[in-house]
Amino acid sequence: MADRVTISVNEGVADVRLNRPDKMNALDGAMFRAIADAADAVRADRSVRAVVLSGEGRGFCAGLDIGSFLGGGSDGGPGDADDGGGGGSSFDVLGERPEGRIANLAQQVAYGWTDLPVPVIAAVHGPALGGGIQIALGADIRIVAPDAKLSVLEIRWGLLPDMTGVQSLVRLVGLDVAKELAFTGRFLTGAEAVELGVATRVAEDPYAAAHELAREIAGKNPHAIRGMKQLLNAAGTRPLAESLREETRLMVDLIGSPNQTEAVMAYLEKRPPTFTDPD
Repeated sequence: MADRVTISVNEGVADVRLNRPDKMNALDGAMFRAIADAADAVRADRSVRAVVLSGEGRGFCAGLDIGSFLGGGSDGGPGDADDGGGGGSSFDVLGERPEGRIANLAQQVAYGWTDLPVPVIAAVHGPALGGGIQIALGADIRIVAPDAKLSVLEIRWGLLPDMTGVQSLVRLVGLDVAKELAFTGRFLTGAEAVELGVATRVAEDPYAAAHELAREIAGKNPHAIRGMKQLLNAAGTRPLAESLREETRLMVDLIGSPNQTEAVMAYLEKRPPTFTDPD
C-alpha cells in the first residue's frame, strides 16, 4: 500500500495521500486496492479524529488508468493514465462484495471514506476526474483550489459513474444538476464546483486549509463528532421517527460522559480540552 498511498498521523489527524504522481494518481488495480486498504487502516487507528485526503504531485486523481483498462499496462505496473474514467475495468474491481460490506472494491475506494466514523476532508488541486471526483465526493468536506479541474467524466468512455458518485451528487446538488454533470461530463473549475455544491469552499492552498480544519475538528469531543457524522450521513435516508430515536440515543450517551464533561470544564476554565479516544 505504501508505494501507492501514504498515511501519517499527527495529533489525531491522519494525512492520507494518493501517491502515484507520475500518473497523476490514476487508478489501476493496485491503486484501487491501496486506497481501500488505506481507509481500513485509518478506521483501525482509534487515535484518528479527522482525515485529510489529498493527491501527491500535479493533481488529486486523474481517474481511471485507461492504458491498464485497455490492457496496455499490468495490474499495478505501467499503463497510460488519461483524464477520466472511474468505473469498469480489467481489474475485477466490480466483482463480489466482501462479506459485511455493501460496496464492491471500486465503490469502496470512495465509500470507504464516507463510511469512516470520523470526518474526512478532501484537499483537491489539479484534476479530479471520473473516479477521482467520486473519491473526493466520498469525503465529508471538499476544499478545492480555484484552478482545480473536476468532472464526472465517465460518459467520455461510454461508461457511467459506478463508485458511489451518483448517490453523492444527487444529495449534494439535486437530481437535475447531477444529471447534467453526469450526462455531459462537463468540466468545472474550483469556483464553479463550490457554486453548484459539488465542493465546500475554495482555498489557494487546499491542503493547508484542510489540515487547519482537521486540527480544529480533532480538538473537539471525538464521541460527539462521530455521533454527528453518523446522524448527518443517515439524514433523509430512513423514517423520521427512526432518526429521531437515534438522535436521542446518541445524546443520552453523550450527556455526562467523561469527554462531554471535559468539554464543559475546559471551556469554563479557558484551557484546551484533553479528550480520550473512543474504544
